[in-house]
Amino acid sequence: VSWAAGAEAEKMSSAARPVVTVLSTTEDGKTVGTLPMPDVLLTPIRQDIVHRVHVNMAKNKRQPYAVNSKAGMQQSAISWGTGRAVSRIPRICGGGTHRSGQGAFGNMCRGGRMFNPTKTWRKWTAKTNTNERRAAVCSALAASSVPALLMARGHRVSELAEVPCVVANELESISKTKDAMAFLKTIKAMEDVDHVKDSRNIRRGKGKMRNRRYVMRRGPLIVFENDNGVNQAFRNIPGVEIACVDRLNLLVLAPGGHLGRFIIWTQGAFEKLDTVFGSYAAGSDVKKTFNLPRPSMSNADVARIINSDEIQSKVRSAKSGFAKPTRKRNPLVNLGSMLKLNPYVAQMKRAETALMLVNAGKKRRLAAKDPKDGKKKASLGKVQAGSKFAETLQGTPETPCASFLDSYNKVEETGFGKKTGKK
Repeated sequence: VSWAAGAEAEKMSSAARPVVTVLSTTEDGKTVGTLPMPDVLLTPIRQDIVHRVHVNMAKNKRQPYAVNSKAGMQQSAISWGTGRAVSRIPRICGGGTHRSGQGAFGNMCRGGRMFNPTKTWRKWTAKTNTNERRAAVCSALAASSVPALLMARGHRVSELAEVPCVVANELESISKTKDAMAFLKTIKAMEDVDHVKDSRNIRRGKGKMRNRRYVMRRGPLIVFENDNGVNQAFRNIPGVEIACVDRLNLLVLAPGGHLGRFIIWTQGAFEKLDTVFGSYAAGSDVKKTFNLPRPSMSNADVARIINSDEIQSKVRSAKSGFAKPTRKRNPLVNLGSMLKLNPYVAQMKRAETALMLVNAGKKRRLAAKDPKDGKKKASLGKVQAGSKFAETLQGTPETPCASFLDSYNKVEETGFGKKTGKK
């Protein structure tokens, strides 16, 4: 997979190659051999694991801090108690000054202590599973072999021959800084070092007053197998860091939890990666009970896999004329759904409609009659019912309770005794 266009695409290729070229330390563009690609550089890149492990590991170098245990508590103060229309906060004793009577000790008071004062015995460190740390290191190493991630992190590797960058073992014998600078110019890595020098600025915030005044970017990481003077040669170059292949640290491989560190390998260190981390064919000789993380898919291009001739020749053809899935409807609103659940609803609906028609006909007939005739009949009925009701109230043996109830019901039906609206 190429990462640049034009001539730059021809200079560099990514980590998908089966072999890696070993460059000379003294002659520009000269190759001294090839090496097979270690399996650890082909493991899945898990940004989530790298970030979580980096956060926990970075906590282990924190320096404890705390406020003075007596801060805000070095006054003579006592509460005034209740009954004086003031709060029960402790107040400064004495008189003759503005300070007397002022609140003290509390975190809401001027000159008081802070809430929950910090202590030096806080839990500053964090534990991380061993295999989780190893998996994070593998992800960081795999990301260091992808040119796009190196450039996204800010490294200047446009002139580099290829990534990962592997050089001959003569690099481990360099002990002079001038020879180290010449080596960086030979492999076209000096652009990244110059970028580090130009990035040196004064730190923002109060850290500039706390013995860490300047900040700058990270440059190349030199990974060696045997230190024959290489540490002394590169230690004074800004941004360049040194690491042994047996003790690779995630804080150096992914500074800030960001993947894509520019790494320069020596030939011996690059060959030893399979021994330290193991391969997919054999386990590690150093890290017991550890196996390299395997990708869930060997080829993540799902669209290409599905559309390939091998897959398409085995799958069945698409079905046609299948029923469209129906949407569930509310029976209380949709009549068709209600009829499926209760067919008797149709008969109830028809009965309600017929009753509505009958009531509407009655209203029309009553509206067509003379309203004066209706009033005369109603008044006559009230008079007759009133007289019958008066007879029942006499309480004679000829008027039993049954006739009383009958008359009373008729009175109720005719509306006797109700207000007629006349004054």
